Amino acid sequence: MAEGTPFSLGYRMPAEWERHDATWLSWPKNPLTFPPEVLGEVEGTFARMASTLSEGETVKVLVDDEAAEARAYDLVARAGGDMARVRFLHIRSADVWIRDYGPSFLLHRKTGEKAAVKWDFNAWGGKYDDLLYDHITGEKVVESTGVPCFRPGIVLEGGSIDVNGQGLLLTTEQCLLNRNRNPHLDREGIEGYLLHYLSTPDVIWLSSGIEGDDTDGHIDDFARFVSPSAVLCAHAESGENAPVLRRNWELLEGARDLYGLELQRLPLPGPLYLAEEGRVLPASYANFYIGDRVVLVPVFGDPQDRLACDILASHFPGREVVPIMARELVYGYGGVHCATQQEPAEGQ
Repeated sequence: MAEGTPFSLGYRMPAEWERHDATWLSWPKNPLTFPPEVLGEVEGTFARMASTLSEGETVKVLVDDEAAEARAYDLVARAGGDMARVRFLHIRSADVWIRDYGPSFLLHRKTGEKAAVKWDFNAWGGKYDDLLYDHITGEKVVESTGVPCFRPGIVLEGGSIDVNGQGLLLTTEQCLLNRNRNPHLDREGIEGYLLHYLSTPDVIWLSSGIEGDDTDGHIDDFARFVSPSAVLCAHAESGENAPVLRRNWELLEGARDLYGLELQRLPLPGPLYLAEEGRVLPASYANFYIGDRVVLVPVFGDPQDRLACDILASHFPGREVVPIMARELVYGYGGVHCATQQEPAEGQ
C-alpha cells in the first residue's frame, strides 16, 4: 500500500451511477440463509440480475468450485445473459452479501486510477459467527483485482454508507455508532475515518433503520442518493416504520439547505413476515442497484411496486428500470443492493 491515506493521496469514492468496470455478485448456496424451499427462486433472482447487468457491463460472480460454476453458468445463460461479459471466480464465500464484506472501490481524482478500501467485517456486530469467513472472502476479492488496497482496521459494511461522489455521505447513528462495531470510536472518530479513507468531509447522520433489518440500520434500506443532490427516502404513513422514517425525513430536511438537497419520498411495500420466526422482513424499494445501463429495483408483488419503479425511472432517464422479484431474496434479510458491489471504471 502506498504511504498515506486515500484522501491525502487524491482518491475518492465515486457514486454508484458513475461508469463501472464491473458489478460483483456472490452465488447463493447457504442453507441457513436460503433453505431449500427458497434457494431455487433465489438462484433465479441472481441469474436475472447477472443476465440483466451483463447487457451493459462485466459481471464478476464468486463461486465455490467448478460444480457451482457450471450450475451458475447454466442458469445465467438460460436467463439470457451475455456470457462473454460474465466471469466466474473461484473465491469461496459464506454468503451472498458482498456489499458488506467486499471492498469499497476508489478512483484517483487526477489520474482516474483505481484503488480499494478493505474494511474489517465482523458479521454485523458478531451476530453470525458462521459468516465471519466472508472477511477473508473480501480480501480475496481485492487480491483478484490487483489494485492498491488501504486497510483502515475498523469495522464497516458497505450497506451502511451511501455517497454522492462529491464528498457527501449518508449513514445512521444506529449502525456506525453501535458499540458492537468500533467501541473505541465516537462520532468524530468515525467521521475522521470516512474523510481519510473515502474522501467524504461531509456526513449526514440519520437516526436508525427499518424494522426487520438485522444489520443495525443500514442506510441502503431506506435512504439513497440518486444524483449529487437528490435523495430518496422511504416513507410510511402508518405502521412500525412510520415514526423512525418520519424522524429520518426531518433530519434530511434539516440538512437540505446546507447541502442543497432535493428530497423525495419513496414508498415502502406492505410488511412481509417470516411467520416461523415471528419477524418482519426488511422489504424496501430503496435497496435498488444502479448499473451502467439498468437500475435493478426490488419488487414484492405489492401495489406500490409500480410507483416505486416510476419514481426510479424519473431519476434515471438514460437507464432501463428492471423490476427484480425479491420476496425470496429478502427472506435472507437482504436485498438487491446488499447482494451487489460496483467496481468503477478507471479514467473517470
